[in-house]
Amino acid sequence: MSRPPAQSQPQTADVIIEKMAAGGDGLGHLPDGRVVFATGGITGETVRVSLTSNRKDFARGVVSTVLEADAHRLSPPCSAVSAGCGGCGWQHISPDYQYQLKVQIVMDALRRTAKREGDDVAFGGAVSPWAYRTSARLAVESDGRLGFRAGSAHRVVYHGACPVLHPALSGMLGDLRVEGADEVSLRVGVASGERSLWAPGSTVRVSGCDPAVGQGPDATVHERVADATLQVTASSFFQSGPEAAVLLVDTVRSLVGDVADLTGVVDAYGGVGLFSAALGLQGAVLVESSASACADARANLAALEATVHHCTVEAWVPQEAPLVIADPARAGLGAAATAVLAATAAARIVLISCDPVAFARDVTLLAGVGYELGQIRVLDLFPQTPHVEVVSLFHRQTGQPR
Repeated sequence: MSRPPAQSQPQTADVIIEKMAAGGDGLGHLPDGRVVFATGGITGETVRVSLTSNRKDFARGVVSTVLEADAHRLSPPCSAVSAGCGGCGWQHISPDYQYQLKVQIVMDALRRTAKREGDDVAFGGAVSPWAYRTSARLAVESDGRLGFRAGSAHRVVYHGACPVLHPALSGMLGDLRVEGADEVSLRVGVASGERSLWAPGSTVRVSGCDPAVGQGPDATVHERVADATLQVTASSFFQSGPEAAVLLVDTVRSLVGDVADLTGVVDAYGGVGLFSAALGLQGAVLVESSASACADARANLAALEATVHHCTVEAWVPQEAPLVIADPARAGLGAAATAVLAATAAARIVLISCDPVAFARDVTLLAGVGYELGQIRVLDLFPQTPHVEVVSLFHRQTGQPR
């Protein structure tokens, strides 16, 4: 007896976008009930999705036709988007609505991952929607030109100029040519006018570049945030730009008040010392795993008599502190670092999170060691992209053992 022919999976489907998922795709359901993640959709729209991945429990795809558009839909102003650039996945959404969607994404992560409802989640501000980035990692085309990777692909989309880059940074792209590397990191200091170029792990040949541009991992720029001047080495992490750094510092200050009179504040994952320097934390204790960032922090915090520990948070021996400010990488704190920070017995912990799901996981971990979640501020430090920044305040519950 012959078997009936297997039915092929559909290649397209008409879908209603129900919400935005962490990562920036629209989420809907296929006619067979499976979840589909649709790149290019907006909550409430009816779209036709070209499926790129068909799995048993879910599918992924790209919006090919907008059947019923949301009022917040725009035509992406950057021509590189139509060429496939993967740098700005939300240019089709008006900036004001991007803010709302990012708050919703954080609330959804708290519901789904932390099983929480009713938290104080508020939008806390955004940087300018264009020309805000002062550092970027760019791909190198075969002819030496610089661009960004295409979405979910290795090919390079060339940019003669990029509208989200600061003009001083974008202006470097036109004539600059690089040989000997697949990627290069560029940074400019808005306050100082300095520029740096670094290809991690490579020695490169550069042409079309102003001789004043510092090259290599030790090249530095200087930036001004609040009343602090910060040295930032090319191989050290810094925020997307000084506007983002100021917004982060101001948000932390709004949550904890004036903390300049506190001594021994722990600045965990402290990088080049942004929070310690900008908040004027005398005698701060900074913990950072990057050697170059630690060297920058020692220079930036010398007047504050800070102590800089070059190690991971997990390896640091905790000491009592009145306040902890923690800015971990995208993966979040995790259980081991959470235990170390809790061992400081700090009355308050400020957590800066750059992934909403990791933030929700850390909320659960901190609750498990006696810290109650208070205010939550969602920031947009990367307009035109789905990246979300969350600044949250935790209070140590009374009666917790020291």
